[in-house]
Amino acid sequence: MRMPLARHVVEAVAVENGVCIRPMPMRRTNLDTGETQIIPVPCGATLASKCPPCAEKARRLRMAQCKTGWHLDDEPVPDPDPPTGDAKALATLRADLEAARADVLAAGDTEQAGEIDELIGQVDDELAALGVRGKAAPDNRDRPRRVRSTKRRQDAPDLPRLPVDRRTVGQTFEAADGTVWRPSMFLTLTCDSYGHVHKDGTPVDPASYDYRRAARDAIHFPKLIDRFWQNLRRAVGWDVQYFAALEPQKRLAPHLHAAIRGTVPRAMLRLVAAATYHQVWWPSTDRPVYDDHRLPAWDDTAGGYVDPDTGAPLLSWDDALDGIGEDDEPAHVVRFGPQLRADGVTANTATTGRMIGYLTKYLTKSLDACHDIASDPQRRHVDRLADALRHEPCSPTCANWLRYGIQPRNARPGLVPGRCKGKVHRRETLGFGGRRVLVSRRWSGKTLTDHRHDRVAFIRQQLEAFGHTGDGPAGDPAANRTAWQLLRPGDPAAPRREHLLLHAVAQRHAWRAQLDAARAAAGGGLLPATGPPLPDAA
Repeated sequence: MRMPLARHVVEAVAVENGVCIRPMPMRRTNLDTGETQIIPVPCGATLASKCPPCAEKARRLRMAQCKTGWHLDDEPVPDPDPPTGDAKALATLRADLEAARADVLAAGDTEQAGEIDELIGQVDDELAALGVRGKAAPDNRDRPRRVRSTKRRQDAPDLPRLPVDRRTVGQTFEAADGTVWRPSMFLTLTCDSYGHVHKDGTPVDPASYDYRRAARDAIHFPKLIDRFWQNLRRAVGWDVQYFAALEPQKRLAPHLHAAIRGTVPRAMLRLVAAATYHQVWWPSTDRPVYDDHRLPAWDDTAGGYVDPDTGAPLLSWDDALDGIGEDDEPAHVVRFGPQLRADGVTANTATTGRMIGYLTKYLTKSLDACHDIASDPQRRHVDRLADALRHEPCSPTCANWLRYGIQPRNARPGLVPGRCKGKVHRRETLGFGGRRVLVSRRWSGKTLTDHRHDRVAFIRQQLEAFGHTGDGPAGDPAANRTAWQLLRPGDPAAPRREHLLLHAVAQRHAWRAQLDAARAAAGGGLLPATGPPLPDAA
């Protein structure tokens, strides 16, 4: 019984060779010759718990993306071209069609309004054909937009507001010896304290630890991050670009590390962090109205949820928002904690490589597995936070609003408080429903797919430079027309997963042989197997 299973041996070999352990079998058919071949396609998982090789490959790709945009000397994205006369004429026509559509709808002629919609679609297609990006969608909201006062809170310091220049490249400095250098920064932001904690992150007094505020801060932390970058750009007067990753502290609070292109005075960073907040204008959730033993029921006649005792309809979401007065306080205010660290970084140094590795250290782990949960107090700490997140509303459509006597937006039968399928309620997310990696639009001027293609093209160039070609990462998989089809479970042509893994390992060995031959022809220079050289990940 202690002998290893063959499947486990094959998976271990695949992991050692960087091969996906959950490949998807794809049938590749040559449309010119009719020849078919089963190809194992990597699953593309980003968590090591699902597929360690794919997760590590995704982490390395993020490292390359971070390095590419951190210390740029030139703007990565040029300014868009001015609109042509044809584009402006089409935009004018579209405006006239929108006005005609509004008049027709006011007259009650929905058939003619549909015809105008078709014309608007044709105009949008012509604009896209001219190379115009984006789409001017009509405003079809069936209810007025709710507007809250933008006046700053009295407990938050004021910020300078400058016109934001389109510049994204950092400022240069000249040393006494004439050396010119362009430094950047590594920034760390954390949430506020919810109570005293031990070194292992567990609270000193669990009874007084504010798990409710911790849960709410985690849920709304993405909004706070967006507001911080907005405030920072307005305060410094230029388009600050960033590559940021989120991880939890040992106390399980969200923790943001960010690589910033260029430098910002530390005093300005502290001022912006202290002045940044996000107000949650939701109905109050301080006191539940119902519990798990007495919950609202769905009434088909009323088309919504009603009180289980009286049968009275619950307050609708829009009515609950209308009940928030101008003098009322928001349901929750998210702020950063006083801890802030900003370090200067220069390009092409060992420090840069270490910081990139630190920035992407936990990307292959779920948030609840970033730190070892070994002791009973740590497990109980996670359980209490998970329980607070379970009953906290995560969005206007969350089922947990029923506990507070409010119908969620777009309510439907079958909603049960405490069983919302939102991402923030999962234990492995610890309340954070946003993306783990946050990259500004003008960081490198390329998408993640572009960076992936660049790394494949790098290997292809190295191999072709020394006469090596083939069906692999450097060669064209099929010079003729091909068609791809995913083999579903139960397909008689689908091979066993062990066979796919062995095939992929053999293919990886063949590719590695080509790379070794190219390296030998280059005089022994190091060529990585997946793309351009990366910074040290230590």
